[in-house]
Amino acid sequence: MSLVFAHRGSAGTHPENTMEAFKEGERVGADGIELDVQLSKDGEVVVIHDETVDRTTNGKGFIKDLTLKEIRKLDAGNKYKKFLKKTRIPTLREVFEWMMTNEMICNIELKNGVIPYPRLEEKVIELINEFSFQNRTIISSFNHYSIVHCYRLDPDIEIAPLYSNGLFMPWVYAQSIHAESIHPNIKVAPDALIIDSMKAGVAVRPYTINNEAVMKRLFTINCSAIITDFPEKAIKIRESMSI
Repeated sequence: MSLVFAHRGSAGTHPENTMEAFKEGERVGADGIELDVQLSKDGEVVVIHDETVDRTTNGKGFIKDLTLKEIRKLDAGNKYKKFLKKTRIPTLREVFEWMMTNEMICNIELKNGVIPYPRLEEKVIELINEFSFQNRTIISSFNHYSIVHCYRLDPDIEIAPLYSNGLFMPWVYAQSIHAESIHPNIKVAPDALIIDSMKAGVAVRPYTINNEAVMKRLFTINCSAIITDFPEKAIKIRESMSI
């Protein structure tokens, strides 16, 4: 059965990368969540996609220039009028504490392609080990040097290269860096490539699958997982197909 990962939580219906979005993913029955991490000025692992807080909050500035205390003051739900109460940017620790109450998988994307955060990999892996989530986490990044570093730090944690340009036989590349899976942009992941990769023992979790026809196509070939902004829609489609 294809798994459903809630992209930045249920980002299509709730403020992305917030506890509200992750809890919605759990409520609708998603198998996992996908989130992004960066480091605050005081070295805390915070869950946010952009290098700045400008797009997703009522604040301005780079994450690397703000302390956790300053980040906590921001409202990450200000663009959603139905969310009347303040929605905070969570830390990875907060997400893990919540994950103690369920069995969801967590795909952590390291956002260190633009800003090279010192020790981001070490801090994330320390948290994973503290919570004993080695079997419930996947570390992905467009920065492949970073995920190889993660593998060397702890070979028990699954790594997955993210990519958006066509790769020839990407499962061979994945195996060469000890990655058990690949996370391609769906535009560069035709069905044949997904099937060949899975046959080679490398899982495929394409992003970001919001189109109903594409969901059905991927469920039909039993793609390892899909990453979607609309997990509720994806789960209803999967159930209707009895896959």
